[in-house]
Amino acid sequence: MVFGGNKLTAQTHKPILFNKEIASKLAALPLHCINNEWPNKTSHGSDSVTDHILLPHELHPVFYGCYDWHSSVHGHWMLVKLLKTFPDMAEQQQIITILSNSFQLDKMKAEAAYFSKYKTSALYERTYGWAWLLKLDRELHEWNDSLGRQWYAALQPLTQKVKELWTAYLPKQTYPNRTGVHPNTAFGLVFALDWANSFGEKDFAALIKKRSREYYLSNKQTPAYLEPDGTDFLSPSLEIADLMTR
Repeated sequence: MVFGGNKLTAQTHKPILFNKEIASKLAALPLHCINNEWPNKTSHGSDSVTDHILLPHELHPVFYGCYDWHSSVHGHWMLVKLLKTFPDMAEQQQIITILSNSFQLDKMKAEAAYFSKYKTSALYERTYGWAWLLKLDRELHEWNDSLGRQWYAALQPLTQKVKELWTAYLPKQTYPNRTGVHPNTAFGLVFALDWANSFGEKDFAALIKKRSREYYLSNKQTPAYLEPDGTDFLSPSLEIADLMTR
């Protein structure tokens, strides 16, 4: 929509087709950054000088690239999704090499251990990064492929740790985060509920639904007219609607 004077004019655009050409352009982004450590924002809460000076790859042996942890996670998700959709894409071997290096059991155990290793590390990437990790896990689980099954198995220590963290956190979260950026509660719960439903995690799904109703069911006249905020990359109102339709 374009505003001109007192008129509102609808503009039409040619739809973008999701094909191998587009897939290659998308793949180029995480292929460039997954093993690229710099620039970096670790967001690590230091206990002492000993861990304060650790490099990103020393804190996170898998998800250290792409500037921050959650970007690396959803970069991995993108590569998995693209490879599933276009298994013969030109970047196939490059993607397989990078993902095979990432999805190793010892590395994922170290990623999981991070969340219990430091005083505040249980808060790390709550809940945006957690959401993308479950999205990645679900993508691998739903892929009928031998490599996909191998990578999925390697990811399990971290997946189960994230589920544990979320299960502990949700009963304590009194109010939802309604921002239009990473900490948005509804965004995270959408991915978490989809994961729980896919895996038959009935207790986790029930907890998510209970808290979602407590947060949002009585909401009326959401102030969508204030959106977007200058920093928003998602709509708080639409995220709530998306969650509650589930």
